Amino acid sequence: MPKTIFLVDDSATILLSISSILTKAGYAVEKAANAEEALKKFGAGVKVDLLVTDLNMPGMNGIELIKEVRKLPAYKFMPILFLTTESQQSRKMEAKAAGASGWIVKPATADELLNTIKLVIR
Repeated sequence: MPKTIFLVDDSATILLSISSILTKAGYAVEKAANAEEALKKFGAGVKVDLLVTDLNMPGMNGIELIKEVRKLPAYKFMPILFLTTESQQSRKMEAKAAGASGWIVKPATADELLNTIKLVIR
């Protein structure tokens, strides 16, 4: 049974390129174009092993999404990676405080992405 990774990003290009990398690596992929769509899927009981979310999205941002996901009992301990173009330490600390397990700075190579995922997914 392949592990399922949930990607949340408002960029269709990023969703397409990352899901292609993950699918080739043998993962199942679930996608949402924004935090609200992602929360609807979580609310519907989507089964995922890892959440990878963008920071800057219209409406609810990635940090707010992480806080909401962490309130759901089924996802309290699921690993969450933060995908961002920002590399400031303050943003990383804010994401960690919200419940992120780690982060990937965009643009990431396929190897960087897959190696980071292997570190957090069981």
